[in-house]
Amino acid sequence: MDHTQVSARAVAKVVLVAAAVLAALYFSYLIRTVIGLVLIAAFFAVAIAPAVNWLDKRKVPRWAAILLVYLGIAGGIFGIGLLIVPPLVTGVETLSSNLDTYAEDLRNNPTFAKYDDEYHITEKLQEQAKELPSKLGDAAGTLRDVTVGVFSRFVQLFSILVITFFLLKDGRRLLEFLYRQVPETRARRFRKIAGDISDAISGYVFGNFVISVLAGLVTYVTLRILGVPFALPLAILFGFFDLIPLVGATLGGILVGIVVAFAADFPIGVIVWVAVLILYQQVENNLIQPFVYGKAVQIHPLVVIVAILIGAALLGVLGALIAIPAAAAIQAVVRDYWRYKHPEQAPPDAGDSPAEATAEAG
Repeated sequence: MDHTQVSARAVAKVVLVAAAVLAALYFSYLIRTVIGLVLIAAFFAVAIAPAVNWLDKRKVPRWAAILLVYLGIAGGIFGIGLLIVPPLVTGVETLSSNLDTYAEDLRNNPTFAKYDDEYHITEKLQEQAKELPSKLGDAAGTLRDVTVGVFSRFVQLFSILVITFFLLKDGRRLLEFLYRQVPETRARRFRKIAGDISDAISGYVFGNFVISVLAGLVTYVTLRILGVPFALPLAILFGFFDLIPLVGATLGGILVGIVVAFAADFPIGVIVWVAVLILYQQVENNLIQPFVYGKAVQIHPLVVIVAILIGAALLGVLGALIAIPAAAAIQAVVRDYWRYKHPEQAPPDAGDSPAEATAEAG
């Protein structure tokens, strides 16, 4: 009889736990949009926390420091848009009107003429030139649809900014409250994990921004030397592509290379651009990235690839952008768990004081 009662209790406990887990998962599914907004806001808060902390240390009120960083980001986006969009529109219009001339110039090149006789490239380019104005109109319509979509998500953007504001303003007090609810030993571990995650996210965001600026500068100098028009907007465009891990620089390089093929001496210009692109990629991967990222972001290349694929599948380009810092955050949690379970195999830390998360400021 006792065995029957024990078994019944065990079964009831398993059923209740399973039901609770399923209910929690279903509830999480229902509020998945809200969870996504909170996670994005938390990531954004950690990413811009160094700038807010820098202003805070210089006696700027914290709420004002957050708003100043917001204004700086908005102004930067607006300024970059002014630098890119008008020249690109003008460039497409100029290209559409002068593409016949460019095609004839290419035809005068012996190397190009050889392939043109076989594949009729000039004829196809002239046909495409007549369709460019209509395609520009289609692109403008697409841009309008994208703009309408962005404004339709204004409420979500506003929610993210508000959540980020309060996380930056009161994040330390909130975390300290949570730390006080657990034993000191565990609180020390949580502080260490929070510090590692903060270092990984802020280090990656800052490093990626610096590397993209350097990529844009290299592109700008190269295009100016080659005499390519619209060097500045093309350099900014390449810098944006360089933000995307793995494939971004390659895609940006192809787009810039197409412009170089038309606007510079063919094939010398293309050869120079490809050589600069390959050389810069080697320097970036082997010298710049290890120096800029430092120890904040150290992830195995296989983990990087898998994380980017998962992020892209879930959130598209945004997922690819945040995949690496998200993987670094998960790695910090796994590393702490391994140290806790296998203290004899854990490498000694430099210093025993817990690291404070960058976002923990108030």
